[in-house]
Amino acid sequence: MEIGIDSFVARFNTAEEGTFNSRDAMAQLLQRIELADQVGLNIFGIGEHHRKEFLDSAPAMILAAAAARTKNIRLTSAVTVLSAADPVRVFQNFATLDVISQGRAEMVVGRGSFIEAFPLFGLNLQDYDELFSEKLELLLKIRDNEFVNWSGKFRPALKNQPVYPRPLQDPFPIWLGVGGTPESFVRAGVLGLPLMVAIIGGETRSFKPLVDLYRQAGKQAGHSLERLKVGLHSMGYVGNTTEEAIDIFYPGFAASMSTGVAKERGWPPMTRARFNAQIGDEGAYIIGSPEEVAKKILHHSEVLGGISRVTFQMDAATLPHEQLMKSIELIGTRVAPLVNR
Repeated sequence: MEIGIDSFVARFNTAEEGTFNSRDAMAQLLQRIELADQVGLNIFGIGEHHRKEFLDSAPAMILAAAAARTKNIRLTSAVTVLSAADPVRVFQNFATLDVISQGRAEMVVGRGSFIEAFPLFGLNLQDYDELFSEKLELLLKIRDNEFVNWSGKFRPALKNQPVYPRPLQDPFPIWLGVGGTPESFVRAGVLGLPLMVAIIGGETRSFKPLVDLYRQAGKQAGHSLERLKVGLHSMGYVGNTTEEAIDIFYPGFAASMSTGVAKERGWPPMTRARFNAQIGDEGAYIIGSPEEVAKKILHHSEVLGGISRVTFQMDAATLPHEQLMKSIELIGTRVAPLVNR
């Protein structure tokens, strides 16, 4: 199983660190990616947001900087908000990243869970799903064809137009990032794309029927089960002990879940009772000692009928850089060997 980290490059101000500027946040992020590579993690993903509290509006730029400082780890978006982007430019950016990284680039594309990109790029939110469907079709056509013939509703047509550079990997890996809508799972299956499921709350087993839909749609479309990979993205943190992990992660996470995005969306405050449910056997969060975390990853895989990738999201807890580094080290040196044993 591939194990990695996803980051939104959060720029939180904390009482312990005082003002935390963009320069320091980016420098420390690159240090964490370097460490993830050194301890043998398989994947590092950078999200895409267009908000003040995150520095990930141009993920391909960040990943290119990381490519120059790493050797083995695969580098991906998590996710590329394809609805608000030009598929030609997206492909060029990640094909270039693939060349820079010598074949270590990937892309997870999705519709995104935020809407600020729509007014920013002059798009109509009413076209939310139609935009994504059309742009995904074009992106896959560009991936599979050096010369592209295509026409659609939202973008000028391409008539035998070449798109360069071409990536080193053929085919270039494109995953579909999904939340909880059945249509998204079915679409991934029909297209035969690997699936990255974001489970940021609730019980992981509730997603099993959706994963089954994905596999059924893929099988009916003629794709092999080996091609229909499933990955899991969830809140996570690893400490030396479960008690230590909870003590470190919970305070900042509870605070962040009561302000900012959580407050905007009307989510209830994160109480200790709700948190405990999420770190329990059936809850989505992957938080605890290396042994407990490895056990829970394997349980998630069993519940979902087998997963091939899991990524930890630690940004939401406003943790200091040193604690994030320690968790990455533990994931690479202790969790991954336990899972893959």
